[in-house]
Amino acid sequence: MYLPSSFRQDDLTELHRQIADCRLATVVSQGPSGLAASHLPLLLEPAEGRFGTLYGHFARANPHWRDLAESAEALVICQGPEAYVSPSWYPAKAEHGKVVPTWNYIAVHAHGRAEVFEDAERLLQLVSRLSQRHEAARAQPWAVSDAPRDYIDGLLRAIVGFALPIERLEGKWKLGQNRSAADQAGVRAGLAASPDARDRELAARLSDDH
Repeated sequence: MYLPSSFRQDDLTELHRQIADCRLATVVSQGPSGLAASHLPLLLEPAEGRFGTLYGHFARANPHWRDLAESAEALVICQGPEAYVSPSWYPAKAEHGKVVPTWNYIAVHAHGRAEVFEDAERLLQLVSRLSQRHEAARAQPWAVSDAPRDYIDGLLRAIVGFALPIERLEGKWKLGQNRSAADQAGVRAGLAASPDARDRELAARLSDDH
């Protein structure tokens, strides 16, 4: 990832926060058939290893997991909020007009080599924790134990799990840090007034991070 120093995020707590906030990550690796990418919900164990460890699972029918089983390096992309930035939001436009559009965004890249596992009990723990995470806010959370065990056992045979200790972690917070305070304020106001919820989400992060 191209990472100018003004946009670089090195705070491990913030990097972990963004990984945890990312509901669906992209896992990319290179194998005999070329590049492969899978979109997967992941769990982060922040205390495991230097930068934490990511856990997830593939459908067994997805050949991508075999690349990881062969120790291929994987790149995990966790995309945060993003938005188009209009030059009309910069006070600098009225001053000299030397402004152009850009895109503001938050992204984290995690690199590492995964351990693939097929143990049924370990897989059961993983899918149970994933379900707990995404059901937690519901009034009546569903749990894996709500389904018949023989049905779950059959599904567990159809997946392959992995643990990916993070060996390298990169964060890019491209939030207009290279602009004046007035221009940054103009962008926050413009995004906050947008009818698009994705724009307003980034506006909230601009307020949090500045």
